[in-house]
Amino acid sequence: MSLRPGLDHVIPAETVRVAWAAFPKGTLCIRIRDALGPLFANDHFQDLFPVRGRPALPPWRLALVSVLQFAEGLSDRQAADAVRARIDWKYALSLPLEDAGFDFSVLSEFRSRLLKGPQSLILDLVLERLSQAGLLAAGGRQRTDSAHVLAAVRTLNRLELVIEAMRAALEVLATAVPDWLTTHLMPAWPERYGRRAEEYRLPMEDAERLTLSETVGADGADLLALVEGAGSPSWLRELPAIQSLRRIWDQHYDRDATGRLRWRTARELPSAGRCASPYDPDARYGIKRNVGWTGYKAHLTETCEPNAPHLIVNVATDSAGAADNTALQAVHATLATRDLLPDRHLVDSAYTGADLLATTQAECGIELFGPMRPDSSWQAKAQNGFAIDGFQIDWDDRVVHCPRGKTSIHWSPWRTKAGEEAIHVEFSKTDCTPCPSRPQCTRAKREPRQLTLHQREIHEALHGVRAAQETTEWKEQYAMRAGIEGTLSQAVRAFGLRRCRYRGTDKTNLQHVLTAAAINIVRADAWLIGTPHARTRTSRIAALQTAAA
Repeated sequence: MSLRPGLDHVIPAETVRVAWAAFPKGTLCIRIRDALGPLFANDHFQDLFPVRGRPALPPWRLALVSVLQFAEGLSDRQAADAVRARIDWKYALSLPLEDAGFDFSVLSEFRSRLLKGPQSLILDLVLERLSQAGLLAAGGRQRTDSAHVLAAVRTLNRLELVIEAMRAALEVLATAVPDWLTTHLMPAWPERYGRRAEEYRLPMEDAERLTLSETVGADGADLLALVEGAGSPSWLRELPAIQSLRRIWDQHYDRDATGRLRWRTARELPSAGRCASPYDPDARYGIKRNVGWTGYKAHLTETCEPNAPHLIVNVATDSAGAADNTALQAVHATLATRDLLPDRHLVDSAYTGADLLATTQAECGIELFGPMRPDSSWQAKAQNGFAIDGFQIDWDDRVVHCPRGKTSIHWSPWRTKAGEEAIHVEFSKTDCTPCPSRPQCTRAKREPRQLTLHQREIHEALHGVRAAQETTEWKEQYAMRAGIEGTLSQAVRAFGLRRCRYRGTDKTNLQHVLTAAAINIVRADAWLIGTPHARTRTSRIAALQTAAA
C-alpha cells in the first residue's frame, strides 16, 4: 500500500448539519474536532508507507480512529462499526454520512506500520496540537508514578511453563514444517503435549513432579538438538517459539558433572530476566507492595498545575521486575525532545536516589521532589547518634570527626559493589578500641569504625532532603504528588491500562501510547467545557467526622 497526497480534512456540509441537529450540545468527537481541528495529517505518516502500491486509506483517519477506539474502550471490530454507524465519528473523520467505512483488520495493519516508526508518534502529535492550542507548556510541575500491567497470557508455575514451552514449539513446527516434524516426532510427544498444561492434570507428589520435569527437559533437549542438527532447515532455529524454548531450558535446566540434564532448584534460578510465558517472551514476573503479577510496568507522567488541564506528557513501558528509578533518565530524555521538561518533578520514594537528586538538577535543570528512604543502617535504627549524620565531615580538609570528638586517619576514593563512586573513611584503632561507645558505633570485633560516603554534592543533597522532608512546608508541597494516583485509577478503570491487549514490549508500549493520547483527548475536552478537576472522594462517615471537628 502507498500513501497518496490529498486534502480530505474538510467536513461535508451534510455531515455538519446532521451532526449538530442530532447533538446540539456536541459530543467528545465533535467538540474536540471543533476546538483542536485535525489532530493528524497524512504527512506525519509518510515514512511508514512505500512510494509504490495501491492507495492506502488516509493514515490520519486511522490514527484518529485508533485514539477514539482507546478513548471508548472498543475492539477493532467495534471501532470499524463506529466509523460506519456513528454520526459524531464521521464528523471528526470528515466523512460523508453514506461512507461505508473499512474492514476492521485495517486497524491491526496500521498498528503494525506504527511499530516500524517512532512508537510515540501518536502521543507526540497529540501533545504538539495541545501545545499549539495553549493547553500545554513546558516548566511548572509534573508528577510520575507506575502501574502494573498484566500480560495477555496465563500465569504458569515452573512445571506448567516448561510443558507449555515444549507444546508451543511443537505446534509451531507442526504448522511450519509438518513433514519434517512427522519424520522426527517421538511416539510419546502427541500424548504428552497434545493438550495445554493444566495444574490439575499434573502429579501432586514432589517426586513424581520432579520425574516429569526431567522427562520434559529431556524431550526439549532432544527437540532442540533435532532443530539445530545439520540436516534441518537453518531457519527453524530462528523461530520465536524455538528461541523461547531454548531460553526457558537454559534458565530451568543445567547439566551435572556427568552431562545429565538436571532440573534446577528454586534458589538456582536467575533472579532477573526469567521468562514467564512462551507466548510472550518479554513478559516478566514483578512484585510491588506484596502484589505479584506477570507482565509489564507502565510509567505515566502528567502535568499538575491547578490552572491548566492535567495532561499526560509521557508514558513508558518497562519490564515488570525493573526498579522505578531506572526509568527516570529515559523519561527526562523524552520530555527534553518534546520541549516539555518540568521545573519540579514530583515522585515517590521508588523514583528517588542519592545520585539522581544531584544529576537530575545538574543535567536537566529539574528539581526532583520526593522523599528519600531513611538510613537503613543498624546505627540509624538504634537512634543513638552514631549513624552517618552524627559525624561531622570536613570536606575541604578531607577528615571526619566522630560524635566522641575523634578524627579519622584515612580518606580515599572508593567504588561500591554497584559501581558507584564513593569515599572510604576509616578511624584509628587506637581511638576506637578503648572507646566506651564502641558497642553503639560498630559491631566489628577488632577493626575500627569505617564509613562509606557519597560524593560531596550527592551527600549534601541526600541529607538536605532527609532533613527537609520532616517539615510541614515540604509535606504540603509534596501533597501535590497524590493526584497521580487518580490518574492511574482512571487509566486502569476507564481505559483498560491494567491488561495488555497485545503481546510483546513494543505492542504493549503502543497500547500505552494510544491510551495516553486518548486520556489527553478526554481531559482536554473536559477542560474546554468547564468540567473542574475531580476532588478526592471522601466517604460519608469521614465527612461526618470532619464536619463534627
